[in-house]
Amino acid sequence: MSRQFTLERAMNTRTLLVTGGAGFIGSAYLRKVIAETSWRAVNLDKLTYAASPDAVSELQLSGRYRFVQGDICDSRTVAALLTAEKPDAIVHFAAETHVDRSIDGPSKFIETNIVGTFTVLEAAARYYAAAPAETRERFRFHHISTDEVFGSLDEGKTFDEASPHNPNSPYSASKAASDHLVRAWHRTYGLPIMVTHCSNNYGPYQFPEKLIPLMTIRALSGRSLPVYGDGRNVRDWLYVDDHVDALLAVLERGRVGESYGIGGGVQIDNLELVRTICTILDRLSPAADRKARQDLITHVPDRPGHDRRYATNIEKIAREVGWQPKVTLPSGLQETIEWYLANRAWWEKILAGCYTTERLGVVTRRAAAGQ
Repeated sequence: MSRQFTLERAMNTRTLLVTGGAGFIGSAYLRKVIAETSWRAVNLDKLTYAASPDAVSELQLSGRYRFVQGDICDSRTVAALLTAEKPDAIVHFAAETHVDRSIDGPSKFIETNIVGTFTVLEAAARYYAAAPAETRERFRFHHISTDEVFGSLDEGKTFDEASPHNPNSPYSASKAASDHLVRAWHRTYGLPIMVTHCSNNYGPYQFPEKLIPLMTIRALSGRSLPVYGDGRNVRDWLYVDDHVDALLAVLERGRVGESYGIGGGVQIDNLELVRTICTILDRLSPAADRKARQDLITHVPDRPGHDRRYATNIEKIAREVGWQPKVTLPSGLQETIEWYLANRAWWEKILAGCYTTERLGVVTRRAAAGQ
Protein backbone atom coordinates (compact mmCIF):
# COMPACT_ATOMS: atom_id res chain seq x y z
CA MET A 1 0.00 0.00 0.00
CA SER A 2 1.45 3.37 -1.01
CA ARG A 3 2.11 6.17 1.47
CA GLN A 4 -0.23 8.43 -0.55
CA PHE A 5 -3.04 5.91 -0.23
CA THR A 6 -2.42 5.53 3.53
CA LEU A 7 -2.53 9.28 4.08
CA GLU A 8 -5.78 9.62 2.17
CA ARG A 9 -7.38 6.87 4.25
CA ALA A 10 -6.18 8.60 7.38
CA MET A 11 -7.81 11.84 6.19
CA ASN A 12 -11.09 9.98 5.54
CA THR A 13 -11.18 10.80 1.85
CA ARG A 14 -14.43 9.50 0.42
CA THR A 15 -14.14 6.74 -2.17
CA LEU A 16 -16.21 6.24 -5.30
CA LEU A 17 -16.45 2.94 -7.12
CA VAL A 18 -17.26 3.78 -10.74
CA THR A 19 -18.25 0.98 -13.11
CA GLY A 20 -17.60 1.56 -16.81
CA GLY A 21 -15.33 4.51 -16.18
CA ALA A 22 -13.35 4.07 -19.40
CA GLY A 23 -16.46 4.66 -21.49
CA PHE A 24 -17.53 7.96 -22.98
CA ILE A 25 -19.64 9.37 -20.14
CA GLY A 26 -17.87 7.47 -17.36
CA SER A 27 -14.47 8.81 -18.36
CA ALA A 28 -15.78 12.39 -18.51
CA TYR A 29 -17.22 11.86 -15.03
CA LEU A 30 -13.92 10.57 -13.65
CA ARG A 31 -11.95 13.44 -15.17
CA LYS A 32 -14.31 15.85 -13.43
CA VAL A 33 -14.16 13.96 -10.12
CA ILE A 34 -10.38 14.00 -9.98
CA ALA A 35 -10.03 17.59 -11.22
CA GLU A 36 -12.75 19.25 -9.17
CA THR A 37 -13.57 17.19 -6.07
CA SER A 38 -11.75 15.54 -3.17
CA TRP A 39 -13.19 12.10 -3.91
CA ARG A 40 -10.93 9.14 -4.48
CA ALA A 41 -12.09 7.08 -7.48
CA VAL A 42 -11.77 3.38 -8.34
CA ASN A 43 -12.61 2.58 -11.96
CA LEU A 44 -13.87 -0.94 -12.73
CA ASP A 45 -14.02 -1.45 -16.49
CA LYS A 46 -13.96 -4.50 -18.76
CA LEU A 47 -12.39 -2.49 -21.61
CA THR A 48 -14.81 -3.54 -24.34
CA TYR A 49 -14.59 -2.19 -27.91
CA ALA A 50 -16.12 1.16 -26.88
CA ALA A 51 -13.79 1.84 -23.96
CA SER A 52 -11.06 4.43 -24.33
CA PRO A 53 -8.09 4.02 -21.97
CA ASP A 54 -6.73 7.26 -23.45
CA ALA A 55 -9.70 9.13 -21.97
CA VAL A 56 -8.54 8.33 -18.43
CA SER A 57 -4.79 7.90 -18.92
CA GLU A 58 -3.98 11.29 -17.39
CA LEU A 59 -5.74 10.24 -14.18
CA GLN A 60 -3.02 7.66 -13.48
CA LEU A 61 -0.86 10.57 -12.30
CA SER A 62 -3.31 11.26 -9.48
CA GLY A 63 -2.91 9.59 -6.14
CA ARG A 64 -6.71 9.49 -5.93
CA TYR A 65 -7.36 7.20 -8.91
CA ARG A 66 -7.10 3.46 -9.37
CA PHE A 67 -8.01 1.41 -12.45
CA VAL A 68 -9.15 -2.22 -12.21
CA GLN A 69 -9.88 -4.22 -15.34
CA GLY A 70 -12.80 -6.51 -14.67
CA ASP A 71 -16.31 -7.55 -15.64
CA ILE A 72 -19.37 -6.42 -13.67
CA CYS A 73 -20.86 -9.86 -14.34
CA ASP A 74 -18.05 -11.44 -12.30
CA SER A 75 -19.51 -11.55 -8.79
CA ARG A 76 -16.20 -12.45 -7.14
CA THR A 77 -14.39 -9.49 -8.70
CA VAL A 78 -17.12 -7.05 -7.68
CA ALA A 79 -17.43 -8.37 -4.15
CA ALA A 80 -13.66 -8.41 -3.62
CA LEU A 81 -13.38 -4.84 -4.84
CA LEU A 82 -16.04 -3.65 -2.43
CA THR A 83 -14.34 -5.42 0.45
CA ALA A 84 -10.93 -3.95 -0.43
CA GLU A 85 -11.95 -0.40 -1.32
CA LYS A 86 -14.89 0.19 1.07
CA PRO A 87 -16.56 2.76 -1.17
CA ASP A 88 -18.89 5.46 0.10
CA ALA A 89 -20.79 5.36 -3.20
CA ILE A 90 -21.12 3.27 -6.33
CA VAL A 91 -21.79 5.07 -9.61
CA HIS A 92 -22.94 2.52 -12.14
CA PHE A 93 -22.23 3.48 -15.77
CA ALA A 94 -21.16 0.10 -17.14
CA ALA A 95 -23.46 -0.94 -19.99
CA GLU A 96 -23.71 -1.83 -23.64
CA THR A 97 -25.25 1.31 -25.12
CA HIS A 98 -25.62 1.37 -28.90
CA VAL A 99 -29.15 0.72 -30.16
CA ASP A 100 -28.03 -0.57 -33.55
CA ARG A 101 -25.68 -3.11 -31.98
CA SER A 102 -28.51 -4.28 -29.72
CA ILE A 103 -30.57 -5.03 -32.83
CA ASP A 104 -27.76 -7.09 -34.37
CA GLY A 105 -26.83 -8.89 -31.15
CA PRO A 106 -29.11 -8.43 -28.14
CA SER A 107 -27.52 -11.13 -25.97
CA LYS A 108 -24.60 -8.93 -24.87
CA PHE A 109 -27.07 -6.26 -23.79
CA ILE A 110 -29.08 -8.71 -21.72
CA GLU A 111 -25.92 -10.09 -20.11
CA THR A 112 -24.21 -6.78 -19.30
CA ASN A 113 -27.12 -4.44 -18.68
CA ILE A 114 -29.40 -6.82 -16.79
CA VAL A 115 -27.24 -9.61 -15.35
CA GLY A 116 -24.34 -7.23 -14.76
CA THR A 117 -26.53 -4.74 -12.92
CA PHE A 118 -27.99 -7.57 -10.83
CA THR A 119 -24.48 -8.73 -9.94
CA VAL A 120 -23.40 -5.27 -8.82
CA LEU A 121 -26.63 -4.77 -6.85
CA GLU A 122 -26.21 -8.09 -5.05
CA ALA A 123 -22.65 -7.25 -4.03
CA ALA A 124 -23.65 -3.70 -3.05
CA ALA A 125 -26.55 -4.90 -0.91
CA ARG A 126 -24.33 -7.36 0.97
CA TYR A 127 -21.64 -4.73 1.44
CA TYR A 128 -24.18 -2.17 2.64
CA ALA A 129 -25.81 -4.57 5.10
CA ALA A 130 -22.45 -5.40 6.70
CA ALA A 131 -21.03 -1.86 6.69
CA PRO A 132 -20.60 0.21 9.86
CA ALA A 133 -23.34 2.70 10.67
CA GLU A 134 -21.37 5.75 9.51
CA THR A 135 -20.78 4.17 6.08
CA ARG A 136 -24.41 3.09 5.77
CA GLU A 137 -25.58 6.61 6.51
CA ARG A 138 -23.62 8.17 3.65
CA PHE A 139 -23.60 5.28 1.16
CA ARG A 140 -25.33 5.76 -2.21
CA PHE A 141 -25.87 3.56 -5.27
CA HIS A 142 -26.25 5.87 -8.27
CA HIS A 143 -27.63 4.12 -11.36
CA ILE A 144 -27.03 5.89 -14.67
CA SER A 145 -29.87 5.26 -17.11
CA THR A 146 -31.35 6.75 -20.28
CA ASP A 147 -34.49 8.50 -21.46
CA GLU A 148 -34.84 5.77 -24.08
CA VAL A 149 -36.48 3.51 -21.49
CA PHE A 150 -39.62 5.67 -21.83
CA GLY A 151 -40.15 4.97 -25.53
CA SER A 152 -41.32 7.53 -28.07
CA LEU A 153 -43.02 10.87 -27.39
CA ASP A 154 -45.84 12.68 -29.13
CA GLU A 155 -45.25 16.24 -30.27
CA GLY A 156 -45.36 18.79 -27.47
CA LYS A 157 -44.83 16.30 -24.62
CA THR A 158 -41.80 15.62 -22.43
CA PHE A 159 -40.51 12.75 -20.35
CA ASP A 160 -40.48 13.28 -16.60
CA GLU A 161 -39.84 11.17 -13.54
CA ALA A 162 -43.40 9.79 -13.62
CA SER A 163 -43.20 8.64 -17.25
CA PRO A 164 -43.90 4.91 -17.61
CA HIS A 165 -41.24 2.64 -19.01
CA ASN A 166 -42.15 1.71 -22.58
CA PRO A 167 -38.94 0.57 -24.32
CA ASN A 168 -38.85 -0.23 -28.05
CA SER A 169 -35.36 -1.64 -28.70
CA PRO A 170 -33.34 -4.43 -27.11
CA TYR A 171 -31.02 -1.76 -25.70
CA SER A 172 -33.75 0.32 -24.08
CA ALA A 173 -35.52 -2.81 -22.83
CA SER A 174 -32.32 -3.98 -21.12
CA LYS A 175 -31.86 -0.57 -19.49
CA ALA A 176 -35.51 -0.52 -18.41
CA ALA A 177 -35.00 -3.91 -16.78
CA SER A 178 -31.94 -2.63 -14.95
CA ASP A 179 -33.97 0.36 -13.69
CA HIS A 180 -36.56 -2.00 -12.25
CA LEU A 181 -33.87 -4.09 -10.56
CA VAL A 182 -32.35 -1.02 -8.92
CA ARG A 183 -35.74 0.14 -7.70
CA ALA A 184 -36.53 -3.36 -6.35
CA TRP A 185 -33.24 -3.55 -4.42
CA HIS A 186 -34.17 -0.24 -2.80
CA ARG A 187 -37.69 -1.28 -1.88
CA THR A 188 -36.88 -4.83 -0.84
CA TYR A 189 -33.40 -4.59 0.68
CA GLY A 190 -33.22 -0.93 1.66
CA LEU A 191 -30.27 -0.14 -0.63
CA PRO A 192 -30.02 3.67 -0.82
CA ILE A 193 -30.29 4.27 -4.54
CA MET A 194 -30.73 7.17 -6.94
CA VAL A 195 -31.49 6.88 -10.66
CA THR A 196 -30.84 9.42 -13.40
CA HIS A 197 -32.23 9.30 -16.93
CA CYS A 198 -30.22 11.34 -19.41
CA SER A 199 -30.96 12.45 -22.95
CA ASN A 200 -28.55 11.98 -25.89
CA ASN A 201 -24.98 12.85 -24.90
CA TYR A 202 -22.23 14.21 -27.14
CA GLY A 203 -18.70 15.51 -26.71
CA PRO A 204 -15.02 14.43 -26.84
CA TYR A 205 -14.03 10.74 -26.82
CA GLN A 206 -17.43 9.50 -28.00
CA PHE A 207 -17.07 6.25 -29.95
CA PRO A 208 -17.55 6.87 -33.71
CA GLU A 209 -20.65 4.65 -34.02
CA LYS A 210 -22.72 7.43 -32.41
CA LEU A 211 -24.44 9.98 -34.65
CA ILE A 212 -22.38 13.15 -34.13
CA PRO A 213 -18.87 11.64 -34.35
CA LEU A 214 -20.02 9.27 -37.11
CA MET A 215 -21.25 12.11 -39.31
CA THR A 216 -18.22 14.26 -38.49
CA ILE A 217 -15.72 11.55 -39.42
CA ARG A 218 -17.54 10.42 -42.56
CA ALA A 219 -17.92 14.03 -43.74
CA LEU A 220 -14.21 14.68 -43.24
CA SER A 221 -13.41 11.76 -45.54
CA GLY A 222 -15.96 12.80 -48.15
CA ARG A 223 -18.13 9.71 -47.61
CA SER A 224 -21.92 9.58 -47.72
CA LEU A 225 -23.81 10.70 -44.61
CA PRO A 226 -26.55 8.09 -44.04
CA VAL A 227 -29.65 9.54 -42.37
CA TYR A 228 -32.30 7.05 -41.28
CA GLY A 229 -35.75 7.40 -42.84
CA ASP A 230 -36.94 10.96 -43.36
CA GLY A 231 -34.48 12.25 -40.76
CA ARG A 232 -37.20 13.89 -38.69
CA ASN A 233 -36.61 11.85 -35.54
CA VAL A 234 -36.11 14.37 -32.75
CA ARG A 235 -33.56 14.06 -29.95
CA ASP A 236 -32.74 16.13 -26.86
CA TRP A 237 -28.97 16.78 -26.93
CA LEU A 238 -26.88 17.10 -23.75
CA TYR A 239 -23.20 18.08 -23.68
CA VAL A 240 -21.32 15.46 -21.70
CA ASP A 241 -19.69 17.94 -19.30
CA ASP A 242 -23.13 19.30 -18.40
CA HIS A 243 -24.26 15.75 -17.78
CA VAL A 244 -21.42 14.92 -15.40
CA ASP A 245 -22.02 18.18 -13.51
CA ALA A 246 -25.60 17.02 -13.03
CA LEU A 247 -24.49 13.57 -11.87
CA LEU A 248 -22.14 15.01 -9.26
CA ALA A 249 -24.88 17.35 -8.04
CA VAL A 250 -27.31 14.44 -7.71
CA LEU A 251 -24.76 12.36 -5.81
CA GLU A 252 -24.20 15.20 -3.35
CA ARG A 253 -27.72 16.62 -3.03
CA GLY A 254 -30.20 14.16 -4.54
CA ARG A 255 -32.75 12.34 -2.40
CA VAL A 256 -32.47 8.61 -1.77
CA GLY A 257 -35.00 6.57 -3.71
CA GLU A 258 -35.63 9.30 -6.27
CA SER A 259 -35.07 9.50 -10.00
CA TYR A 260 -34.02 12.61 -11.92
CA GLY A 261 -34.30 13.47 -15.60
CA ILE A 262 -31.27 15.17 -17.15
CA GLY A 263 -31.67 16.87 -20.53
CA GLY A 264 -29.96 19.51 -22.58
CA GLY A 265 -33.09 21.61 -22.98
CA VAL A 266 -32.95 21.70 -26.77
CA GLN A 267 -34.51 19.35 -29.29
CA ILE A 268 -33.52 19.06 -32.94
CA ASP A 269 -34.29 16.50 -35.61
CA ASN A 270 -31.52 14.31 -36.97
CA LEU A 271 -31.55 15.80 -40.46
CA GLU A 272 -31.16 19.34 -39.15
CA LEU A 273 -28.40 18.20 -36.80
CA VAL A 274 -26.43 16.59 -39.62
CA ARG A 275 -26.84 19.74 -41.72
CA THR A 276 -25.51 21.79 -38.81
CA ILE A 277 -22.48 19.50 -38.47
CA CYS A 278 -21.79 19.96 -42.19
CA THR A 279 -22.00 23.73 -41.90
CA ILE A 280 -19.55 23.82 -38.99
CA LEU A 281 -17.13 21.49 -40.78
CA ASP A 282 -17.31 23.56 -43.98
CA ARG A 283 -16.24 26.56 -41.93
CA LEU A 284 -13.56 24.90 -39.79
CA SER A 285 -12.12 22.48 -42.34
CA PRO A 286 -13.34 23.13 -45.90
CA ALA A 287 -13.34 20.20 -48.31
CA ALA A 288 -10.53 20.17 -50.86
CA ASP A 289 -13.04 20.68 -53.68
CA ARG A 290 -14.86 23.39 -51.66
CA LYS A 291 -18.16 21.56 -52.09
CA ALA A 292 -20.79 21.82 -49.37
CA ARG A 293 -20.81 18.67 -47.27
CA GLN A 294 -24.59 18.73 -47.06
CA ASP A 295 -24.46 17.25 -50.57
CA LEU A 296 -23.18 14.04 -48.95
CA ILE A 297 -26.43 13.46 -47.03
CA THR A 298 -28.19 10.28 -48.15
CA HIS A 299 -31.47 8.92 -46.81
CA VAL A 300 -31.36 5.20 -46.02
CA PRO A 301 -34.01 2.74 -44.77
CA ASP A 302 -35.05 3.54 -41.23
CA ARG A 303 -33.79 1.72 -38.15
CA PRO A 304 -36.23 -0.98 -36.95
CA GLY A 305 -38.34 0.29 -34.05
CA HIS A 306 -36.87 3.80 -34.35
CA ASP A 307 -38.36 6.08 -31.67
CA ARG A 308 -39.73 9.25 -33.21
CA ARG A 309 -39.12 11.85 -30.52
CA TYR A 310 -37.43 12.37 -27.15
CA ALA A 311 -37.52 15.41 -24.85
CA THR A 312 -36.71 15.58 -21.14
CA ASN A 313 -38.32 17.77 -18.50
CA ILE A 314 -35.61 18.99 -16.10
CA GLU A 315 -37.80 20.88 -13.63
CA LYS A 316 -37.25 18.37 -10.80
CA ILE A 317 -33.45 18.33 -10.96
CA ALA A 318 -33.38 22.12 -11.25
CA ARG A 319 -35.67 22.51 -8.25
CA GLU A 320 -34.22 19.87 -5.92
CA VAL A 321 -30.57 19.76 -6.92
CA GLY A 322 -29.99 23.19 -8.44
CA TRP A 323 -28.67 22.01 -11.81
CA GLN A 324 -29.23 23.55 -15.24
CA PRO A 325 -27.37 22.87 -18.50
CA LYS A 326 -24.81 25.54 -19.39
CA VAL A 327 -23.56 24.54 -22.84
CA THR A 328 -25.70 25.50 -25.82
CA LEU A 329 -25.97 23.10 -28.73
CA PRO A 330 -24.18 25.43 -31.21
CA SER A 331 -21.21 25.96 -28.88
CA GLY A 332 -21.11 22.33 -27.75
CA LEU A 333 -21.20 21.07 -31.34
CA GLN A 334 -18.38 23.39 -32.35
CA GLU A 335 -16.24 22.32 -29.37
CA THR A 336 -16.91 18.67 -30.15
CA ILE A 337 -16.08 18.97 -33.84
CA GLU A 338 -12.94 20.94 -33.03
CA TRP A 339 -11.91 18.08 -30.71
CA TYR A 340 -12.36 15.47 -33.45
CA LEU A 341 -10.38 17.64 -35.86
CA ALA A 342 -7.56 18.00 -33.34
CA ASN A 343 -7.56 14.32 -32.32
CA ARG A 344 -7.53 12.44 -35.62
CA ALA A 345 -5.03 9.91 -34.26
CA TRP A 346 -7.54 8.81 -31.63
CA TRP A 347 -10.37 7.99 -34.01
CA GLU A 348 -8.17 6.86 -36.91
CA LYS A 349 -6.82 4.13 -34.62
CA ILE A 350 -10.40 2.98 -34.02
CA LEU A 351 -11.20 3.00 -37.74
CA ALA A 352 -8.11 0.90 -38.39
CA GLY A 353 -9.23 -1.65 -35.83
CA CYS A 354 -12.66 -2.56 -34.48
CA TYR A 355 -15.01 -0.24 -36.39
CA THR A 356 -15.02 1.28 -39.87
CA THR A 357 -18.26 3.35 -39.67
CA GLU A 358 -20.29 0.60 -41.35
CA ARG A 359 -24.02 0.51 -40.73
CA LEU A 360 -25.20 -1.67 -37.85
CA GLY A 361 -28.63 -2.75 -36.72
CA VAL A 362 -29.94 -4.35 -39.89
CA VAL A 363 -32.50 -7.00 -39.01
CA THR A 364 -32.11 -8.86 -42.29
CA ARG A 365 -28.39 -9.35 -41.61
CA ARG A 366 -29.14 -10.85 -38.20
CA ALA A 367 -31.75 -13.20 -39.68
CA ALA A 368 -29.33 -14.29 -42.39
CA ALA A 369 -26.72 -15.08 -39.76
CA GLY A 370 -29.21 -17.34 -38.01
CA GLN A 371 -29.02 -15.43 -34.72
